[in-house]
Amino acid sequence: MKGLWKGILYALVLAVPAAYLGKLYPIIGGPVFGILLGMLCAFIPRGDSFNAGINFTGKKILQYSIILLGFEMNLFNVLEVGSQSLYVMIFTLLTSFAVAWWVGRLLKMPEDTKTLIGAGTSICGGSAIAALAPVIGAKDKDIVFSISTIFLFNVLAVFIFPFLGHVIGMSDFGFGMWAGTAINDTSSVVAAGYSYSEAAGSYATIVKLTRALMIVPVCLFFALLTARKAKAEGQGFDLKRIFPFFILWFVVASIVNTSGILPAEVSKGLGDFGKFCIVWSMAAIGLNTNLMSLVKNGVRPIFLGLCCWIAVAVVSLIVQHIVGIM
Repeated sequence: MKGLWKGILYALVLAVPAAYLGKLYPIIGGPVFGILLGMLCAFIPRGDSFNAGINFTGKKILQYSIILLGFEMNLFNVLEVGSQSLYVMIFTLLTSFAVAWWVGRLLKMPEDTKTLIGAGTSICGGSAIAALAPVIGAKDKDIVFSISTIFLFNVLAVFIFPFLGHVIGMSDFGFGMWAGTAINDTSSVVAAGYSYSEAAGSYATIVKLTRALMIVPVCLFFALLTARKAKAEGQGFDLKRIFPFFILWFVVASIVNTSGILPAEVSKGLGDFGKFCIVWSMAAIGLNTNLMSLVKNGVRPIFLGLCCWIAVAVVSLIVQHIVGIM
């Protein structure tokens, strides 16, 4: 562990100002600032002794952050909202992955980038990408492409969704459902929802947190899919190695929070620390990213993200109309 500290602390030094900037500019968010600071500092020469700690932060601390986010989940709210939003969530989830696979194939994009953008669009932005990346063994550049793409459409959604909601004449309930199922990141859901109305913002936030639980089945599915591919390629089948145990701990943390064993302020503190850990891990990922390569290949992920984003937004409205929510 001693050899890890240099890289861990290096990423931490970048994460602190990134998290602060994320609070000042929540629409952009700490993870994006973390990646940007990391990529800028990647140009500064560093010794090989930093690499082990940077890699540890970008992988293990990323997993720990997802566990900590479980302390924000209240399963009673999930049950209350789930019956109303389940159909919308399932159809938007399937749509996002289908579009990501099809368009990504036409664009000849790497499999992992397609998967992460599909997950980030359909579930909960950066948190979903952070959860799924270690399961599929995604490279740092795939994570950066995905986070950057999701960030762009988060910002656009805050301005476009409320305007379209008023043009369509959506109810507070309908807009809250739309924002909660079709906007990626929590901060953008909150911003768009409350700019529409107080009631829409409150409901959108609950729907968004409920939607985050889709991380669990999606990660389990891709863990089994990854293991199956490895077996087919003759690499052996090691379920313990590939299984995302941190997702199970995420569920345990959700149960603990729902039970009320921990005081509310403790659960909130753990959840907030989990969000900081995502920023911390993104700074480490930025340190391992080649900015020139990112700029050179960045157009295709953005186009893929646009296709997924539009498809999810449209399908969410269609399903709501069919089931009579709007």
